[in-house]
Amino acid sequence: MSIKVAPSILSADFSNLEKVIHAINQSQADWIHLDIMDGVFVPNISFGIPVCQAIQKLAQKPLDVHLMIQHPENYLAAFKNAGAAIITVHYEACIHLHRTIQDIKNLGCKAGVALNPHTPIDVLKDSIRDIDVVCVMSVNPGFGGQKFIEHTITKIKELKNLIHQTQSQAIIEVDGGLHDKNRQEVIRSGADVLVVGNFLFQSVDLGEEIKKMKAIQ
Repeated sequence: MSIKVAPSILSADFSNLEKVIHAINQSQADWIHLDIMDGVFVPNISFGIPVCQAIQKLAQKPLDVHLMIQHPENYLAAFKNAGAAIITVHYEACIHLHRTIQDIKNLGCKAGVALNPHTPIDVLKDSIRDIDVVCVMSVNPGFGGQKFIEHTITKIKELKNLIHQTQSQAIIEVDGGLHDKNRQEVIRSGADVLVVGNFLFQSVDLGEEIKKMKAIQ
């Protein structure tokens, strides 16, 4: 499977959002990544359902909605109706993770589970076969522009082993601090999807950078 790239809208210029989405539509990007933050689960507030709806009207790529919020189970249907194709919840925010995964799937969305940097891979051993996407956070969630946490490489390898051992169909998404100097190692460690924000939106040619990422073997 070739690498997937999901530009993270959090780092985009929101005064030119239509232009940004058009550029992503014209690129080889696979998904559009939306970080939803509530100021409670993470120390920041980003945007919510109305912005999702606006992006969905413009987007020609699936919306990868990452809920960095408390009680995500209360908002699954709302984000599905706002255009989400993939809904990712945090392991740390879900008391009844299995139920939440099933609820996402029952809505017709792909179910993702994100792990904070301090959370070990082993916590997913009983649910990995039900998960479509595991999002390994390579920074502490809440803000863009953070430095990549090097231990993430070990976690990606451990997760790849767990997926193989359990014959899960889950794919590995890595989110945070990715750029041209570390993306090759991340991919070779076992990542399937790269969520890229600051590096992409500060580059001269977003489309060209995405093309380079997708060419890495």
